[in-house]
Amino acid sequence: MKVDHSHVHPLRMYFLTFGALVVLMALTVIMAQHHIGPPGVAAYNNLVAMGIACAKATLVVLFFMHVKFSSQLIKLFAILGFMWFTLMFLTFGDYATRPRERVRGWEQTTSSRAEP
Repeated sequence: MKVDHSHVHPLRMYFLTFGALVVLMALTVIMAQHHIGPPGVAAYNNLVAMGIACAKATLVVLFFMHVKFSSQLIKLFAILGFMWFTLMFLTFGDYATRPRERVRGWEQTTSSRAEP
């Protein structure tokens, strides 16, 4: 009986990935303590933080979840999962940023309550 060990990867790969994640975590902490861009504008800090977070997520998915060494079908579903998450995030962002509108009749008043 022949055993296929193609799924076993060297420990060096895991240690290098872990080291990269530690460096990116330290970079996240450093960037959180410094303001970049014009005064009063936090968009640059948010972009840098999201870039670092995406790099960390990519490392975890590629190496710890073995997507890099998987079939094309697994890679396709990993990409589709992130696309779905992005779509859901954008949909929630649109919903959360809309102003609330008052609708007549929806307010709870004392006269509309049922009396015991």
